[in-house]
Amino acid sequence: MKKIIQIARLELSLLFYSPIAWLLMIVLFVQMSVGFTGVMPGLESAKNIPFLTSFLFTDPQKMGLLVHILNSLYLYIPLITMGIISRETSSGSIKLLYSSPVKLSQVVYGKFAAMLAYNLVIIGVLSLFVLAAAFFIPNFDYLHILVALFAAFLLLNAYSAIGIFVSSLTTYQAVAAIGTFVVLAFMNYIGTVGQGIDVVRDLTYSLSMPSRAASMLAGLLNTRDVLYYLAIIGMFLAFTITKLELERVSRSVFQQVFRYVLIVLIGLSVTYVSSRQPLIAYYDATATKTNTITKTSQEILQKMGNEPLEVTEYINGMEGSYWESTPSQRIADIARWEPYLRFKPNIKLKWVYYNDTIPGMAAVLAESKKTFEELVIHMAKLQKLNLRKFLKPEDIRKQIDLSGENGRLVMQLKYKGKATFLRTFPPPDAGFWPQEEVKAAALKRLMQTAPKVVFATDGYQRSIGKLGERNYRTLANEKLSSTSMINHGFDIDSVSLEHGEIPADIAALVIGDPKVAFSAETKAKLEKYIAEGGNLIIAAEPGKQSIVNPLLEPLGVKMLNGTVVQRSKEYAFDLVAPELAAGSVAMAPALQFLFQQKAVVSMPGAGALSYVNSGGFAIHPLLMTDEQNSWIKTGKFAVDSAALNFDAKSGDQQGSFPTALMLTRQVKNKEQRIVVASDADFFSNGELARGNMSTVNGYFAMKIFSWFTYGEFPVEMSRPRPKDNNTTLTKASVKIIQVLYYAVIPGAMFLIGMVVLIRRKRK
Repeated sequence: MKKIIQIARLELSLLFYSPIAWLLMIVLFVQMSVGFTGVMPGLESAKNIPFLTSFLFTDPQKMGLLVHILNSLYLYIPLITMGIISRETSSGSIKLLYSSPVKLSQVVYGKFAAMLAYNLVIIGVLSLFVLAAAFFIPNFDYLHILVALFAAFLLLNAYSAIGIFVSSLTTYQAVAAIGTFVVLAFMNYIGTVGQGIDVVRDLTYSLSMPSRAASMLAGLLNTRDVLYYLAIIGMFLAFTITKLELERVSRSVFQQVFRYVLIVLIGLSVTYVSSRQPLIAYYDATATKTNTITKTSQEILQKMGNEPLEVTEYINGMEGSYWESTPSQRIADIARWEPYLRFKPNIKLKWVYYNDTIPGMAAVLAESKKTFEELVIHMAKLQKLNLRKFLKPEDIRKQIDLSGENGRLVMQLKYKGKATFLRTFPPPDAGFWPQEEVKAAALKRLMQTAPKVVFATDGYQRSIGKLGERNYRTLANEKLSSTSMINHGFDIDSVSLEHGEIPADIAALVIGDPKVAFSAETKAKLEKYIAEGGNLIIAAEPGKQSIVNPLLEPLGVKMLNGTVVQRSKEYAFDLVAPELAAGSVAMAPALQFLFQQKAVVSMPGAGALSYVNSGGFAIHPLLMTDEQNSWIKTGKFAVDSAALNFDAKSGDQQGSFPTALMLTRQVKNKEQRIVVASDADFFSNGELARGNMSTVNGYFAMKIFSWFTYGEFPVEMSRPRPKDNNTTLTKASVKIIQVLYYAVIPGAMFLIGMVVLIRRKRK
């Protein structure tokens, strides 16, 4: 060890007596400074930017300073390592090393140790920006950035080991630099080669070094990637030692090849074994554990036990979603499931490609005057697809019924003989792939009976299958929306109360805007359902009091005559925006933050409710109108009238009125839950798509249905809020940072380098 340290000290002194080492550090610092100081003025004026630590250093979609600089580090290392071994061979001093009592392995390890020290200096340069950010960002995520810097250090060391080996192959330093640059560029690029070929994909990806650092840059430390970099370092250092030893001792070609192959096999074996999912250990260094699925998802996977979970992705080559999951994107596809594989390694992933018709294809076939088979062949030629890898329509239909999935990419999850779909979503949805809450709902459905919500269809009630703005498809039954109930674990159905029976064991019955009075027989069915403790939501419209009040009377609730109006300069007077009441927090504690923020729910055309606590129900308001600006308007009125005013003589009533109520009571050892709303539009397609007012209609409506399932669905995915979301920057501090990082620090580095080089020259 003593000799290794001596060699490292000598090599390190040679590095810093070279202008190249100083120049590269200064260039690296300036490159970082340009991005870092450029964003400071924007951060000084911005507030409440979540995950500022990640925003600045590790998010490739934002500033991501560390991510972007790591992508160019392979340009720096060749100029440092080019002379490490080649200098010895070109000067002839390598012969002295061969004859000295120092082992060749000690020489190589000593030179590599010098590079470790130099790489630590580079990390120190990067840390100067981290320290500055930590100074002006309260609650800076230190552990996250420490893991990211560790990833950068590993990557630099792997580059250095490769550079040392290439330097041992030639006597010319320039050739060594170019050779190292070519090898590192190759290993940066190789990860994109052959990704569409199953046999080649894993091999080329395993050779791509920067991609291995991605998860650690995001703050997820794992043994697989750490051991990969250590294996790469060990392999190339072993190559270097072998190269030097074989020059000193004559060996047959077979012996030489065997030794190199043995090193490769050992290195690949280490990387292969360490990449087996059950053997990977993880540590999420982020403050909010953003790289780890929530405790709720972890508990779901734990309850699944050791039984395997099968995930089969069905990809239709004739639908645009095919391009989100081509064979070349398989690695990214697997990465989306890695957070789940971490807690359940026996998840089996499969991909099935097929060709089948999609909605609207009949018109395309008629216009192109082609049969479906001819169109498939034509599209395959244009897109250069191998049709042998795609199942025909008749073959895929024998395997699975996908008729209700619009031909889109869909995943089927199977567990213990049960199956459910996990869908993908087109624009303008927030993302193509299902998020954690949607995945968790699908997983939970495999282990328990899904809650069924039934919508009544009598009396021209709102439909769950139509896209009209007054209907309920968006919330309840839209397969192409990630926020719909059907994608959050619910089963959705409809029933005619006049001609059918209310299904047993349902989560809730929805009566939405009845326009025709129910028959005595239907009322009896409904009364029986309520008496037996069934959950219910009744949403009515003003003007239908005579129809809905007979249904509400047994509950102790009444819809008052007239329409609630709200004074506004921007909207029609009948667009009421009641605020969340304290009862909404009792119903769903997750609404606490929105309640404190005085969030509103839009209700175009709402009535007012009154209630008495009778019949054993505890009744609490969920939504309350604004006492100052709203009142009950009786009689007919024009909603766009600028002269609409409160008129007590006409029977108008000023005040704050409930527009939605929650009712609870104990029935058969179960809490019965009922919601009454004086507006049937608040969870309609039109209101969920409203863009001219900040409302929480969709979230509020989903919490109501969650309440009906006693919190089972949708699966709650709450996470801690990030604390690093503000800065203490001022205009003065921004100016100081710009001066320091543009001039003072790089100037100091330049002066120190000049002093060292001048002193070396004088000696």
